[in-house]
Amino acid sequence: MEADKNFVVGIFDDEDVLLGAVKKIRDAGVKIHEVYTPFPIHGLDTALGYKMSRLPIAAFMFGMTGTTLALTMMFWMLGVDWPMIIGGKNFTSLPPFIPVTFELTVLLAALGMVGTFMIVSDLKPYKKPRLFDIRTTDDKHVMAIDLAKNTSFSKDQLNGILSEAGAEEVNEKNFD
Repeated sequence: MEADKNFVVGIFDDEDVLLGAVKKIRDAGVKIHEVYTPFPIHGLDTALGYKMSRLPIAAFMFGMTGTTLALTMMFWMLGVDWPMIIGGKNFTSLPPFIPVTFELTVLLAALGMVGTFMIVSDLKPYKKPRLFDIRTTDDKHVMAIDLAKNTSFSKDQLNGILSEAGAEEVNEKNFD
């Protein structure tokens, strides 16, 4: 059995039942691969035990890179490379640089976050998406449990645990 190929899938109708099921299933010692929902559910990330994302740190670093790049570029171009005296002002006066600095900060933060999110989420143009149940995009909540990561449980035990937790359907999904 290869990892991330064989799954037991529980399909839930109600988000409150799903939240309770996540707690019951995690308390039973089952490792949940992922939960897919058609809309955000408050508290699901906490129930699944996810840690706080580090994406805000990346956004700050991309923004600081944009700020540093903008200020360095303008100080170099207007103060060293091609200094021009305009209205008797200093070559490197900071107030005129603020709009460009702000725009480059926002641009690099936004582009950097798009790239970081795509890398972290493993979104590639050539990657075929895994769809555990087509109804996930409409009105069903799907919990996927990887069989390879739960070797202490059999398929029948996992089916029973999902059914007891409130799943209206329990299926098996294989990806080749």
